[in-house]
Amino acid sequence: MKRIKLTVSYDGTNYVGWQVQKNGIAIEQVLNEHLSALLGEDIKVIGASRTDSGVHAMGNIAVFDTETRIPSTKISLALNQSLPDDIKIAKSEEVDPDFHPRHADCTKTYRYSILNCRYNLPVMRLYTDYVYYPLDVEKMRKAAKYLLGEHDFTAFSTAGGQQKSPVRTIYSIDIDSTYLNPDADPSEDAEGGFRPARIDITVKGNGFLYNMVRIIAGTLEKVGMGIYPPEYAKEILESRDRQLSAPKASARGLTLICIDYL
Repeated sequence: MKRIKLTVSYDGTNYVGWQVQKNGIAIEQVLNEHLSALLGEDIKVIGASRTDSGVHAMGNIAVFDTETRIPSTKISLALNQSLPDDIKIAKSEEVDPDFHPRHADCTKTYRYSILNCRYNLPVMRLYTDYVYYPLDVEKMRKAAKYLLGEHDFTAFSTAGGQQKSPVRTIYSIDIDSTYLNPDADPSEDAEGGFRPARIDITVKGNGFLYNMVRIIAGTLEKVGMGIYPPEYAKEILESRDRQLSAPKASARGLTLICIDYL
């Protein structure tokens, strides 16, 4: 028996999330079915991050145990032949039999993407949150600084998570803005007084509470719109009161970029 680690990339649009559920098809379910068919065994994967419905991933991690004689590095190639186009395996490798993707120390990096434009763009609608009010990125960056470091993030989480402690450490929050038409004259590219842009919020930490990144994104959006001052992020954090933070931003804007094990 050996344990295989998979790096999984997927578009979460058509799935109910990672975890098997009764109300639709899950990423975990698809992997179990295709691995079982490929290897001729009853395979049940263990995922590192149980992403929600509509959330995407470039590098989620899963492991499974198998008796197969197929070389571990070849499993990804064989599996990708049968998987649907919106789920692919970037890498497969053998790991220690006691390696557990949720219990091992790691850092996780998420990216939350916002389309800041007067009208929604069809080609970006599945992968960005749509905000049609101008966002002040500098104010968003000021607010984000209050969230760096080790804190109790109760105010930025939704009840129902399985974590034992609300304390997490955020190592970095980078907010980048890219004009959708960078070569255009600013006056010609403006829609209603501001230039359409994609804003990416990249958050790296040692772990995240249930819906934590989406609530942080929703709160930073409110700051960018001028509804909250940047300093309000500190007040929310110290209050430990979920009622003070913004509603969680939509799932489609969130992508799990990578999980790095220490």
